[in-house]
Amino acid sequence: MTKKDVCEKRTEQLLEPLMQEFGFELVDVEYVKEGGSWYLRAYIDKPGGITINDCEAVSRRLSDILDEEDYIEESYTLEVSSPGLGRPLRKDKDFQRSLGEEVDVKLFAAVDHSKEYTGLLKAFDKESVTIELEDGTQKQFPRNSIALIRLSFDF
Repeated sequence: MTKKDVCEKRTEQLLEPLMQEFGFELVDVEYVKEGGSWYLRAYIDKPGGITINDCEAVSRRLSDILDEEDYIEESYTLEVSSPGLGRPLRKDKDFQRSLGEEVDVKLFAAVDHSKEYTGLLKAFDKESVTIELEDGTQKQFPRNSIALIRLSFDF
């Protein structure tokens, strides 16, 4: 496991009790270097959506826990936020939660002359993702051919 993976996994473990306490869902944790600075990001959600006060409460508690545990060597910025509209689906739990929802799929290479598809998420497994197009037909894509899949949104 890389340092990044270890940091993300350990942070997820520390966040789980907080998520249960607050009644929130932990959507994702990422530890990334951007522009020479490290960021530890936790994405949280709940039915009806996350508020700024929710993020602040989790951030304060997590910050205290991280100070106690002190397992991250580099200096970093902690961010706690909602995953936002159009969030990418990365983990199986993201796909499970989004079954029946409309998703946008962007492919690395064109399939039937298109690299972008929108449809209802019908099924997924370790190898593939199936969506139902507007005309009722279903398309199955190998997961390794998908550059990005996210919840669709219209304004």
